[in-house]
Amino acid sequence: MLKVWIVGSGGQIGTAINAVLDPLEIEVFNTDKNELDITETDEVLSFGEINRPDVIINCAAVTDTELCEKEPELAYRVNALGARNLSIVARKVGAKMVQLSTDDVFDGLSKKPYSEFDDTNPTTVYGRSKRAGENYVKEFTHKHFIIRSNWVYGEGNNFVTRVLDAADQGKPLAVASDQFGSPTSAKDLARIILYLIRTNEYGTYHATCKGTCNRYEFANEILRIAGKKVDLKSVPTSESDLSSVRPAYAVLDNFILRIIDVYEMPEWRASLEEYMNERMEE
Repeated sequence: MLKVWIVGSGGQIGTAINAVLDPLEIEVFNTDKNELDITETDEVLSFGEINRPDVIINCAAVTDTELCEKEPELAYRVNALGARNLSIVARKVGAKMVQLSTDDVFDGLSKKPYSEFDDTNPTTVYGRSKRAGENYVKEFTHKHFIIRSNWVYGEGNNFVTRVLDAADQGKPLAVASDQFGSPTSAKDLARIILYLIRTNEYGTYHATCKGTCNRYEFANEILRIAGKKVDLKSVPTSESDLSSVRPAYAVLDNFILRIIDVYEMPEWRASLEEYMNERMEE
């Protein structure tokens, strides 16, 4: 039985991994910030050495971009030093390490999708702290999977939830039409993570659902599937209700997954439909 330590288990991706894994095949250690502080090196080392996981999946992060700008020390402590501490443990106990990362490591100025071989150039504290985390993982453990994704939605507060809440309140919505990405279900991200940890295909991966849209088109599709009507307006980011300032072009090319031909991500609309149907059944 594989022993997997999910760090940040209460977040969107940690919750999704727990939902899709097979408990007969995987023994899980779930920790969130209330149980374990990943910025405390000794605490992390102690937990790792006692439980000796085969795989460490780091889902923990400060993802609020505005908070990161206001409190850069917090961003780097969690997103960079937290990843460093977990990598040190992974090397010490011989575990594989999964580091969740983001399109924010790029500047968003490209006109074509970013591959894993494109140079990073983050322009925000959040993006820079996540890149620092990636670099620590590469430095401290060779058995690693760095997985970048974008526009992730699942359990909890995310773009889909905010659009549906606004519709339920009958609020008109102004949504950015100048931000482009690939909406990706946390469950689809969980499935690719669980697939990769059983392989030795180490390295950096882009893993997003197939296809591209802007935020306005994404909101439109959410409302269509939910059968809700709302006054929806297409606007630039500066006038948008739901989008903080992020890279304008956040499209990632799943280049490595394509060339090693081991795993195919689903199309974003099909994935969104699956997620919405599950929500409506609850």
